[in-house]
Amino acid sequence: MMNHRESDTDIPAVLATDALCCRYGTTVAVRDATLVVRAGEHIALIGGNGSGKTTFLRAVMGFHREYSGHIRIGGRTVASRGNHPWVYRAIAWMPQRQATGAFPLLVHELLDSSLDPAAARQAAIDLAMEPFLTRNLSTLSGGQLQRVFLSRALGSLTGGAQLLVADEPTAALDFAGQQAMARLLTESAQTMLVVTHDRALIERCDRVYEMAGGQMREVPR
Repeated sequence: MMNHRESDTDIPAVLATDALCCRYGTTVAVRDATLVVRAGEHIALIGGNGSGKTTFLRAVMGFHREYSGHIRIGGRTVASRGNHPWVYRAIAWMPQRQATGAFPLLVHELLDSSLDPAAARQAAIDLAMEPFLTRNLSTLSGGQLQRVFLSRALGSLTGGAQLLVADEPTAALDFAGQQAMARLLTESAQTMLVVTHDRALIERCDRVYEMAGGQMREVPR
């Protein structure tokens, strides 16, 4: 967790959005969202279903390109409607709905897509997933999938990604698993933006933002 100095403005921003608006046709899903995530911070993003949280993350990742406003990652501007491979190297992504692939992929093949495959594989071993390395992703439980995708993300952080972005990383876990995952996420990621409803994870974050009706506001702690 970040140790706040007297002036947070001295700490470089890893992610910054300014007046970000995201649309699906004529429907506005995110409205004027401004957020700065500084190096070392853990930020939780909360809100009800349909409030715009996942769309906001998808815009940051470059998956949702129908937007206006500005997104900067590591001080570099992300242009809308562009293809930005460098974004995928700058951000370690842990999606809520983990795609298992059309074939589907084997666990070790997914881990090999990390920026540091060896570190991703070691993370999987540390998360008790070694017996599953040659299994199809489609045969895993929801909790096992989350551990595998987390392992890939942790490998990417080791491989140079600046920010972990996670969408509901504890949703498929039981209470004990949620506690363990919350601890692992906040201890492993230097800088993190996470969408979550998990109280244990929220409590371990530095700041909390809430989305409602597409609008974002900071929640007093």
